Amino acid sequence: MTTPQRAHVAMFSIAAHGHVNPSLEVIRELVARGHRVTYAIPHIFEEKVAETGAEPVLYTTTLPSPDDDPEAWGTTLIDNIEPFFKDAVNALPQLAKAYEGDEPDLVLHDITSYPARILARRWGVPEISLSPNLVAWEGSQEEVSEPLHRDLKASERGQAYFANFEAWLQENGITQGHDAFVGRPPRSLVLIPKALQPNADRVDESVYTFVGACQGDRSAQGDWRRPAEAEKVVLVSLGSSFTKQPAFYRECIEAFGDLPGWHLVLQIGQHVDASELGEVPANVEVHHWVPQLAILKKADAFITHAGAGGSQEGLATATPMVAVPQAVDQPGNADMLQGLGVARHIPTEEATAEMLRRTVLELVEDPEVARRLRAIQEQMATEGGTQRAADLIDSALPTRS
Repeated sequence: MTTPQRAHVAMFSIAAHGHVNPSLEVIRELVARGHRVTYAIPHIFEEKVAETGAEPVLYTTTLPSPDDDPEAWGTTLIDNIEPFFKDAVNALPQLAKAYEGDEPDLVLHDITSYPARILARRWGVPEISLSPNLVAWEGSQEEVSEPLHRDLKASERGQAYFANFEAWLQENGITQGHDAFVGRPPRSLVLIPKALQPNADRVDESVYTFVGACQGDRSAQGDWRRPAEAEKVVLVSLGSSFTKQPAFYRECIEAFGDLPGWHLVLQIGQHVDASELGEVPANVEVHHWVPQLAILKKADAFITHAGAGGSQEGLATATPMVAVPQAVDQPGNADMLQGLGVARHIPTEEATAEMLRRTVLELVEDPEVARRLRAIQEQMATEGGTQRAADLIDSALPTRS
């Protein structure tokens, strides 16, 4: 019989909650199995990483901080993707120096950590992507990537981006072009339920393994008590980044404030002050941050931005959802949830108080929505989560007899 040796596993990510949080329970489990795990991350996440038992390896980032105004990310596609390349160029020499003489046996990396993939090949060790959101399928290049990038590749700024990216890859010994390097890892563990993956039947499962949500114990985030008088509870959260939506929050308060039998929990993030919301009825509680999973376990409905984390938490707790996407992958997730018959996709500009109230009431009263949520919840329970992810990582490590 062979067992994995105690190994040095290096994880690489960026300073963004939606990219760090999905990996933490996998890291905690690898540490518990006796591996030495280092985690390359900017200092703002040092404490969160250290709590898993991993050793933070700190580097200076050029990306906007989670504390920055979301407008720091710009408004166009090139605004959104260019910072990741600039940060990769900035981070690579820092990380190469930090690991000099302490090279790992295996590299784990977030999908946005381009330096990790270069270093893994430089060191000659296996690389495994931990994807916090949807992955490529056979045909996605032609169906999604090419149409999405067509105008970008015709623009002067876009041409410069792709040329500089590919020159950087070549300088570092990578023969793949931009699209293949960014979108086609040699091995990936997908940290979302398969139900959230578009065209899941066309995903190459020799490369991508859906292990589902790796949620772990969230008790450190705090608990939440459902008020005794609350017949129904609705949680509103737009995640951690794109939360600067005071007008939307006012619509939510108008929709559920003083609605008989209903209690509203409203997370407004750090870019909105409660004073911007106007008068808040007694059945509404307002917070900058909430223990989301703890509330969802007791809630009857969830108004969400449809980020990957929130979407899978809604599915895991079988909570009907109204998806009001804000950016990046969220519109696609919203469409997936609606296609599953467990949510309604409402664009922000259409999310009036009347629309939100009517849609939530319809969802929670529909037995077919409840049935579909239970079926997905049962399917998710079989995907393996943290234990399966750690087992697959172990299987890629050196063994001893």
